Amino acid sequence: MPVDLPLGGYDNWQSRLASTPISDNILSNPILNSALSQLINSGRITKETGFSLFDSTPLFSLMNLANIVKEARYGKLVFFNENLHINPTNICVLACRFCAFRKGVRNSDAYELSADDFVNRIEPFSPRIDEIHSVGGLHPTWRIEHYEQLYANTKEKFPNIHIKSLSAVEIKHLAIRSNISVSQVLQRLSASGLDSIPGGGAEILVDSIRDRLCRGKESSQEYLDIHKQAHLLNIPTNCTMLFGTIETIHDRITHLTKLRDLQDVTGGFQCFVPYPFLADNSRLPEAKLSTGNDILRVIAVSRLMLDNIPHIKAYRMNIGDNLGQIALLGGADDIDGTVGHEEIMHSAGSNTSLSSSSQDLCKLIEQVDCIPVKRNSIYSKFEISKYSTPELIDLPLLV
Repeated sequence: MPVDLPLGGYDNWQSRLASTPISDNILSNPILNSALSQLINSGRITKETGFSLFDSTPLFSLMNLANIVKEARYGKLVFFNENLHINPTNICVLACRFCAFRKGVRNSDAYELSADDFVNRIEPFSPRIDEIHSVGGLHPTWRIEHYEQLYANTKEKFPNIHIKSLSAVEIKHLAIRSNISVSQVLQRLSASGLDSIPGGGAEILVDSIRDRLCRGKESSQEYLDIHKQAHLLNIPTNCTMLFGTIETIHDRITHLTKLRDLQDVTGGFQCFVPYPFLADNSRLPEAKLSTGNDILRVIAVSRLMLDNIPHIKAYRMNIGDNLGQIALLGGADDIDGTVGHEEIMHSAGSNTSLSSSSQDLCKLIEQVDCIPVKRNSIYSKFEISKYSTPELIDLPLLV
């Protein structure tokens, strides 16, 4: 059954926004009204307006505007996929202060998966997933050949499963360890089976903050350059932001602006994934930590600032199912996927269920009066799904 689905959201979302009835709580607020006018007239809000949205607007009204903008793009549709997270190693040569996942090579809890181990992790989930999401530590001895074998073995056994893998710093680490360029790493891994890059490790793209959080990691510009290289090779990526540590509102706006500027050049970012710092098992006592209100505000401002990044994710592995549902009413249009297994967020204190099925996600989405849409990893195939009637209906991609 065909559905009018503005999935790209680029051609007509401004005209749909201009014709949407707007409530008085938005029109009467000078900052929100200005943001609305900027979006309708130019499709973009200024950095100064973005700062004011963080600093000086009522949360409910801000979320209302972000939801209106989201619905101008996608209506009531909310996206998810059937994926499995696999972390190939927790051994890492760095020791980022916010990370509870990392282990030293001599730690009794350290592990490393062989290519066969990796494939064996997939086997029980293979009948029902279409994506592997895989990031891990910076292993001191692994070179590019290990990942080439890992991806090749996976594709040989499961040719229809999409491999979304490696953060920018992992790619940089492989380039250094293998004595080749970032572009060569990406080309070789793409040839062996890598399909897309998840975008983790952005943290805050301000080097003074990165120096305190994750000294030794890639610089802000290196993160952007690695993603640019991927985009130039037609490898789509996501992008992220870790917030609630030591950053200011200005730092958050700088981060969002840098992502927006790169997207203007390459158009290669598919989805933005903001997630708050989870402090239960880390070494960052000075972290400011985000409240539920702050998390929702970040998601709403992200939807308004990132006009050229199509999707905003409410990352349930980090913020939980309940807050994730609320975020779907404040700018987010994607709730990630089934996950199946996850270690990084759960090492830091997440207690989100790892056993959720597609029907469970459909139920979460329908409970906030939205329509669940099962997507593929690169947002090019879509099927409507329902909790009560699990059959799927193909949706056309309209541009």
